Amino acid sequence: MTMGSPRIAVVDDDPAVLKALSRLLRSRVFHVHTYRSGQEFLASLPNGLPECLIVDFQMPAMSGLELHERLVRDGFHIPTIMITAHDLGPHEHQNAGLVAVLLKPLQDSTLFAAVDKAIVSRGDG
Repeated sequence: MTMGSPRIAVVDDDPAVLKALSRLLRSRVFHVHTYRSGQEFLASLPNGLPECLIVDFQMPAMSGLELHERLVRDGFHIPTIMITAHDLGPHEHQNAGLVAVLLKPLQDSTLFAAVDKAIVSRGDG
């Protein structure tokens, strides 16, 4: 990929997860920005929107689903991948408009497939 590589935002309150996902995504030459909270990510929006958002479901103060719902409500259409250590079941995310819900520990191929799907959907929007 060139300088036009897709920008991926990762939001998770666990620094180890942020570091691991950042390294993994950068191995595919994505531009990755990490955030420790939904509030920190929201504060970054004036700097531009990522092509894909990867967000942890369970975080203090604002869950990943709450962050996604706020973005949608405020008119920000960012293809979002929810990651979680707990099976949410289909009812939790069925109508949330998420690209994917992935269970931790993440499989590299599954994550990359979801990111590719998010980037394609962003291009269609």
